[in-house]
Amino acid sequence: MALEDHLLTEARNPRTTEIDAVGALGIVQIMNDEDVKVVEAVRAEAENVAKAVEWTAERFRRGGRLIYVGAGTSGRLGVLDASECPPTFSTPPEMVVGLIAGGQKALTRSIEGAEDDADVGAAEIADMNVTDRDIVVGIATSGRTPYVLGAVREAKKRGAATVGVSCNRPSLLGAEVDLDIAPLVGAEVISGSTRLKSGTATKMVLNMITTGAMVLIGKTWGNRMIDFTPVNEKLRIRARRMLRELAGVDDARAVELLAACGGKLKTALVVELAGVEPAEAESLLEAHGGQVRRAVEAKKARANAS
Repeated sequence: MALEDHLLTEARNPRTTEIDAVGALGIVQIMNDEDVKVVEAVRAEAENVAKAVEWTAERFRRGGRLIYVGAGTSGRLGVLDASECPPTFSTPPEMVVGLIAGGQKALTRSIEGAEDDADVGAAEIADMNVTDRDIVVGIATSGRTPYVLGAVREAKKRGAATVGVSCNRPSLLGAEVDLDIAPLVGAEVISGSTRLKSGTATKMVLNMITTGAMVLIGKTWGNRMIDFTPVNEKLRIRARRMLRELAGVDDARAVELLAACGGKLKTALVVELAGVEPAEAESLLEAHGGQVRRAVEAKKARANAS
């Protein structure tokens, strides 16, 4: 019996054997029913995902990187999540990176055989000078893609934290990494089409890792994205609006605060809410992991104690 015959993601789904006979609405309803299972599969991995969030935030605090490695759909999802971090969280593009077997061409077309070369995966990690400050997340729905296995092995040699995201357990990937995340979504609607439930589960996990880590390092206050420097009129308007809403100031004061803080919204918020000068606001943010809420609360606690 071939290895593929043991993979949950390659199994035949008994609930979709007649999907070609139910019409458009039937197809949609079947797919929706199957997708409901994805949420629970990801929920079952919550503790492992949370650990990956914490590890990633810790690497970010040390100036390290999050590096996704995958092939095919898995690789595309990693590149997608990485590419959305700069516009969403104002991060430098090198902070979250996506590597895909076959390179940029593989984003829009299948590069035959690219995923089967473990040496290429290892070489690409070496070329990035991965160190113990970084975290490498290997993404492989099957849990056995050679390109990904080669990458995580090289990353471990270099002292990086390694995480595997797959939809099979046990798996070769799970055995190689420091942390195994495996939402078991079951057989796909179309046998072996892992861009469906497996892809949805993978995207959910990757979203949680980056979003959670960004929250932990202070990129947000509540559910507001506040770590940005207003470099154009749209962002200047947004920064003033957030100061008005979060700090309760009028627009003139918002303009004054941003000017005094070099346009840094987080600093301006701490200046107003903690009643300090910009230099002290910067120190408070640095001492409290970049989190505005903690910086303000710490200053108020010291003031109340004195």
